[in-house]
Amino acid sequence: MTTTPEKIIYTARASATGGRGGHAKTDDGQLEVDLAPPKEMGGAGGATNPEQLFAAGYAACFQGALGVLARTKGYDTSGSLVTAEVGIGPSGGSYGLAVKLIVQIPDVDQATAQEIADAAHEVCPYSNATRGNIPVEIVASPL
Repeated sequence: MTTTPEKIIYTARASATGGRGGHAKTDDGQLEVDLAPPKEMGGAGGATNPEQLFAAGYAACFQGALGVLARTKGYDTSGSLVTAEVGIGPSGGSYGLAVKLIVQIPDVDQATAQEIADAAHEVCPYSNATRGNIPVEIVASPL
């Protein structure tokens, strides 16, 4: 299912040069990073990579969705932790991604943590963008 915004309220703009071994920055100067392939992919490491940037963005976005959803159900997730693991590997002659979201929520039981995390997955913009394109596993637990 494609989720198209009714109205664009913000547009992020970033540019990259040099591919995985280059440099990326946003137009407002808030983010500027050197890029390097990780050692596991034959690179030197020592700098960030696209998968780390994607993981950080997905974790932050999911955390926001989690907070909104939890409040509607009467839960406080302000002390929760979302960790995104973004894996990359060969996939049919190309490369593909897989995501695991580890969601830890304080002061709830296992079933409630999973219920809140699954509901957040239905509304998170990153989840909507990846749905049907890459595998995303949601693992929730009490914190």
